[in-house]
Amino acid sequence: MFALQVVIVLLLAAAAVTALVVQANRGSEREAERLSLAAAEMFANAPGTAEALKSPNPTAVLQPRAEAAWRRADVDFVLVMNTDGIRLTYPDPAQIGKKFVGTIEPALEGRTVVERAGGPPLPAGAGAAVQAVVPVVGADGSVVGLVSAGITVENVGDLVERQLPIIFGTGAAALVLSTAGTALVSRRLRRQTHGLGPAEMTRMYEHHDAVLHAVREGVLIIDAEGRVLLANDEACRLLDLPADVEWRRVADLGLDGETATLLASVEPVTDAVRLVGDRLLAVNKRPTAPYGGQAGSVVTLRDTTELAAVTGRAQSARERLKLLYDAGARMGTTLDVTRTAEELAEVSVPQFADAVTVELLEPVLRGEEPREASTEMCRTASVGLEGNHSLYPVGELVRFAPTHPVAAAVISGRAVLQAGLSTADGWRAQDPEHAQRVLDQGFHSLLVVPMRARGVLLGVADFWRAGASVPFEEQDKEFAEELAARAAVAIDNARRYTREHTMAVTLQRSLLPRGVPEQNALDVAYRYLPAQAGVGGDWFDVIPLSGARVALVVGDVVGHGLHAAATMGRLRTAVHNFSALDLPPDELLSHLDELVAHIDANESADDMHDGDGITGATCLYAVYDPVSGRVAAATAGHLGPAVVHSDGTVDFPQLPVSPPLGLSASFPFASTELVLPEGSRLVLYTDGLVEDRGRDLDTGLEILRDALAGTGRTPEDTCAAVIEALVPARPSDDIALLVARTRRLDPAKVAHWEVPRDPSAVARIRAACARRLADWGLEEIGFATELVLSELITNAIRYGAEPITVRLLHDRTLICEVSDASSTSPHPRRAKTTDEGGRGLFLVAQYSERWGTRYTPAGKVIWTEQALHGMPEPTGLPDDTLLDQWSDDTP
Repeated sequence: MFALQVVIVLLLAAAAVTALVVQANRGSEREAERLSLAAAEMFANAPGTAEALKSPNPTAVLQPRAEAAWRRADVDFVLVMNTDGIRLTYPDPAQIGKKFVGTIEPALEGRTVVERAGGPPLPAGAGAAVQAVVPVVGADGSVVGLVSAGITVENVGDLVERQLPIIFGTGAAALVLSTAGTALVSRRLRRQTHGLGPAEMTRMYEHHDAVLHAVREGVLIIDAEGRVLLANDEACRLLDLPADVEWRRVADLGLDGETATLLASVEPVTDAVRLVGDRLLAVNKRPTAPYGGQAGSVVTLRDTTELAAVTGRAQSARERLKLLYDAGARMGTTLDVTRTAEELAEVSVPQFADAVTVELLEPVLRGEEPREASTEMCRTASVGLEGNHSLYPVGELVRFAPTHPVAAAVISGRAVLQAGLSTADGWRAQDPEHAQRVLDQGFHSLLVVPMRARGVLLGVADFWRAGASVPFEEQDKEFAEELAARAAVAIDNARRYTREHTMAVTLQRSLLPRGVPEQNALDVAYRYLPAQAGVGGDWFDVIPLSGARVALVVGDVVGHGLHAAATMGRLRTAVHNFSALDLPPDELLSHLDELVAHIDANESADDMHDGDGITGATCLYAVYDPVSGRVAAATAGHLGPAVVHSDGTVDFPQLPVSPPLGLSASFPFASTELVLPEGSRLVLYTDGLVEDRGRDLDTGLEILRDALAGTGRTPEDTCAAVIEALVPARPSDDIALLVARTRRLDPAKVAHWEVPRDPSAVARIRAACARRLADWGLEEIGFATELVLSELITNAIRYGAEPITVRLLHDRTLICEVSDASSTSPHPRRAKTTDEGGRGLFLVAQYSERWGTRYTPAGKVIWTEQALHGMPEPTGLPDDTLLDQWSDDTP
């Protein structure tokens, strides 16, 4: 652009110089003509010129005058000629008398002639000259001669040459100034156009113009005085502006007052909605000054008339998508059928309906799968209905009529819409009075959606609208069906969980103790709380043993569900069986550990790789003897007991640490003995009591210590206090708690004798026992007791080793114990008809309720239990009759 401008300036300068040269030439010629004419007229009119022409020798007179005249007049020649054109004077005398070269006819007529003509050489130069021919008029007015004066063309060019330096200097100065100005203009233009070239500026303008007029958004540029500087086609259409809107004031455009004020103000506006005619326009306005323009504002207008409706539909779709998302997050969190139905109702009110009721088939509530669809359902949830309302209450069993929308939804499997309840005859036919009460409360629209999962109908969801809410429409069906489908999946999951949970609870309850067996050694209370997530493997037990002793057991199987409950049952049964052998706690846990390891090995051998083995089970086994007040306890990976002393202090005795069951690797268990005064409380528990989310074991034990501390509490009070202090609202693990307050057997009800190894001592001991029974008022069972003791003492003397002792315990039953230092145990056998002996233990079994053998570190104890009152009748046939039932060959 700059080069083009320089070329243009150069051409203009050259043209100007050329014009000046041409003008100078023409001016020189005119100046030569003027000088020639003036010199010729001056000489022709000079005094004496006419008289000299009439003289005989005009040349002599006029030649000197002519020479003096052309020198004074600054011309190249002045010559005089007669009327015939014969030169009378000439700068070159040799040319006098010759014919004048030029035009003389007009001069002979009295006119002046100026012309360019060539003549003889002159002192000033040769060639053509600019000459004037003037007549010389005599006194009578006639032309008596002619005078010609002139300047040669060569001398005229000298005049031009003298002006050329000035002309070219002026042209050069003009060229420099023009070039500098062009450079400054180009620089400013480049700065204002940000370096864009003509092509880019053209393209930008074309794009700007195309976008400005093609965009579907009105654009106005208004200056600070409220005049419209620019308005695109869309702005003219939206505001109905005239074609000559530019440079007119906004106030003169015929807009309503508020819109005109809004457009003319200088305050920025963001998404202001204005009603202009029948259009709803969104107005945005920003000042232009901060962005490089002059003071004013740019206004954009957007037609939101259709967008408002589209936005409303989009907003409704977004709200419903959010509602579905919330429903997925809120429904099915508890795996409870009723609560899941309530969650469906809660998530739908008030975003979708004013009230929601849910009816489920009765088998679903019990966790069962409905065998067939039915219109008889139980109202399970109701949300959005406060105070007294006319809808069926929760818990009521409702049988819907065939014409009711619920029945239609059950039959069709699709949502049924009753947009206007007041005109729906089928709905009113269910119960006209009840339907009228519902209408009186403002309900006017109903949408019933069946809930199905895996093709099975579970129930229906009823969506109600009332008051000023718009009635349901057809497009609401799809959303309601999607919502109900998600709820149905959650309800079905809860139903299946309820079924499994019910089965597990039933199994667990059948495996846990139904109550505490009767015994006098301990006053026992217990609590068992299953985990909220399902039943687990915690268990407890109270097992009466021989010698008025009682075994207390707590155990824990890791995990939840049917397998944990079944495993718990297996272990509890094993503990019962092992306790029947009167084993010490450490030996019992050793046998239980071997059993668990054996079971795990068998399950692994059966390719059970689902991780459902019972490895991880723990157990605490304690035996309390009310005679001595001693407690022998051993643990297999379980928490030790707590002891609440009679003064209210709490202690946690340290038991030898042993691994859980099945992990001991033949490691021997160890037991500990404690002596508890009467009235002490022995507390056994599982880890779910003291461990919980956000609470470590040490913190739980300290809370337990505080809850147990205190005097004067019964075991029931102790259980209540512990549960209140430690158990959260939703326990994450099973909790088993067993509280036993110790009792001591009255020493007056204990009799003890040392028996020498002499058969004659049997009678003496038998007599002493009879006297003691008499003292206790048990003469009624004296004969049977003497018979039993005679047999047991005789066997001890005959087959046992010293020391031999006899002990009688007067408890709920009469307990007879005969101990010796031998570890051999007698076994009942069938005596032949010809045998004189072999019937002793058979008689002991016949006259006792229970009998058995337990081993001690010093030997063994053979014990029997008899009812305190009444002579027991033999439980079988008489001896000989019974023995005759078997032959000697019977295996």
